[in-house]
Amino acid sequence: MTEGITWLAAPQSIAYGGYSVLLTRGLDEEELVSRLAGAVHGDRRVPRPLGELTGEDLIEELEDEYGDFHEEVAVRVDRDGEWVFAVLYGLWQGEFESMAPVSCDGAHVFHLEFEEENGKPVPPWFRYFHDERLMCDFNLHLDRSWGSAGVDGDPEVAPQVERLLRAAGLPDESLPSEDAHRTSLHVIERHFGLGLPRSRVLGKPLPAVVLETA
Repeated sequence: MTEGITWLAAPQSIAYGGYSVLLTRGLDEEELVSRLAGAVHGDRRVPRPLGELTGEDLIEELEDEYGDFHEEVAVRVDRDGEWVFAVLYGLWQGEFESMAPVSCDGAHVFHLEFEEENGKPVPPWFRYFHDERLMCDFNLHLDRSWGSAGVDGDPEVAPQVERLLRAAGLPDESLPSEDAHRTSLHVIERHFGLGLPRSRVLGKPLPAVVLETA
């Protein structure tokens, strides 16, 4: 992958409201969408393809069809080398109980999420699942603003990530939250080899699907 993931730390890096992104290995695009539909809690969801759309086009499509783009969960999905990525739009905040089932049958699923406009406020989060196991989970500010200030997960994976974060200077109460966000993203980008093609996500039409209530 190219372009890394540190660009996600910029304000409204993908869309108003924040971002929810999955980077996966071991899944193709169709299977990833199917598993995401199954992971939404509440009413059963059915994937409905919308063709290839930019992010702005997808938001406009949701507004035209539902009156508000926050009425349904939608996703743009594509492949970049060995990775398949998904970018969520619409009503994604709090709609997924856990992404662990998405990683079944040996898949690797890295979930990055930031409810940027949540008034609580909620810090950005990183979670890594493999074969339905939580491997790594932490608040990207690495502070006590929202629960634990450490890294949870697999006893081999999580401590290694925490050592790298502390070597990068986190936590640091004097550091602005956006800088802590960017530093954490840079650490996991390098450690796990993660990247998200910014130019394609922001400017190119990609296959889009709405996870419509059945």
